[in-house]
Amino acid sequence: MTPQQNANQIQLITYIDRLSGGTIKDLHTMLQGPLAGLFDGVHLLPFYPPIDGEDAGFDPTDHTAVDSRLGNWADIRALAADYPLMADMIVNHMSAQSPQFVDVLEKGEASPYWPLFLTRDKVFAKDAAAEQLAAVYRPRPTPFFTDIALKDGRKIPFWTTFTANQIDIDVSSAAGKAYLQAILDRFTENGVKYIRLDAAGYAIKKAGTRCFMLPETFEFIAALSEQAKARGMLCLVEIHGYHQTQIDIAKRCDMVYDFALPPLVLHTLFSRNAAALKHWLDIAPRNCITVLDTHDGIGIVDAADYQGQPGLLTDPELDSLVETIHANSKGSSKLATGNAANNVDLYQVNCSFYDALGQNDQQYLLARAIQLFCPGISQIYYAGLLAMPNDVELLQQSHVGRDIGRPYLNAEKVAAALQKPVVQALCKLITLRRSLQAFNGDFSQQLTEHDYQLQWQYQGHRASLHIQLASLAATLHWQAPDAAAQSLSLEALYQSVL
Repeated sequence: MTPQQNANQIQLITYIDRLSGGTIKDLHTMLQGPLAGLFDGVHLLPFYPPIDGEDAGFDPTDHTAVDSRLGNWADIRALAADYPLMADMIVNHMSAQSPQFVDVLEKGEASPYWPLFLTRDKVFAKDAAAEQLAAVYRPRPTPFFTDIALKDGRKIPFWTTFTANQIDIDVSSAAGKAYLQAILDRFTENGVKYIRLDAAGYAIKKAGTRCFMLPETFEFIAALSEQAKARGMLCLVEIHGYHQTQIDIAKRCDMVYDFALPPLVLHTLFSRNAAALKHWLDIAPRNCITVLDTHDGIGIVDAADYQGQPGLLTDPELDSLVETIHANSKGSSKLATGNAANNVDLYQVNCSFYDALGQNDQQYLLARAIQLFCPGISQIYYAGLLAMPNDVELLQQSHVGRDIGRPYLNAEKVAAALQKPVVQALCKLITLRRSLQAFNGDFSQQLTEHDYQLQWQYQGHRASLHIQLASLAATLHWQAPDAAAQSLSLEALYQSVL
């Protein structure tokens, strides 16, 4: 089944323990209980040991294992029997605490794992020109090389794209290829249907380049996607960057993220102007996963310009967007963004989408309606499903910026959140969206000075979202063949749960 044929879907993206408060079995119970009927599939964020590492599971010590605190592979298989599962394949790096890297520290070049890891000298000459090093694209302000001491006292500059605890893999080496194959094997054995290639844009390094999204990177992604496809899996490529890059990647893989959508939806609601959003949806890939919020922050670079090429939003529009987010969150997003927090990123604002909209229920429901009417598979983050505010307390405990949008919940907290009117209205909206066959068909949109419409039609089935831009009042319309047309305003939907 192609992604296009599979597009009329809604997926949940979640950490296992941060939603269920416990294990894979607990999450399975929750999906079949209070969350029943909402999702067609589940993206499980890293469940490899350790789930509480420096980067919340994205620094695995063993990518082929399940953290025992969550359960085991049998639990994954049981969940996969009921819900198509997506799992992260972290292709760029692994933990400095992994047995393989510990062996390298012990034995140096004599370790069989020495070829698995990337050092500066494997890419650059020792006397590499400063401009070559300066050209490397940095997702974070930390150094991309970290001098790490071997047992014999030598300090080796290992490549660390993200943190000093995440050692980059040499994916072009035989050891790197074997490592990735072992992950694919384990996923295949345990029923994973989708894999997300995490940080794939950084996987190929080449002297004299930005070491990001090179022609060789496209080849690497395409080859890995073909290997997954041969095993019956589909690949989602995770890249934050210039919007044309997403368009180019989409032609070479199964699926890409629509990371431009979150800032464009916010801009539309803040400015009451949908021109930028409409332009993007005119040219955006259709084989995409749409998001508003994720386990990361709200991407900004995805709508920005690049090397003189215009972005989807101008610099002043992006500046206004960021400042409005900070104002709406009453400054809490500033505590988690930029140099205010560790593990920072250069391309995002760390803030829950609910707080980015100032906890305005009506605007939040409209933002979700727009997402659900955009082409692609709709993926909803667990904190967004429950309209969670910024978790400032967790941020203050961990000092990790992204944690402001990664709350720890349990069955009781989920039950309480499900009673909130905005959450009940969102669940009704999701249920309605899943019931309409129009989304199996063709998408179109219309923009006038005062109104914006997103429309779908399929074999006589029709559905549309009509937005009055000045007031942000919105109405859903739908009709099945040989049936009366129906309509429901988002205000009426919200009032129905009060």
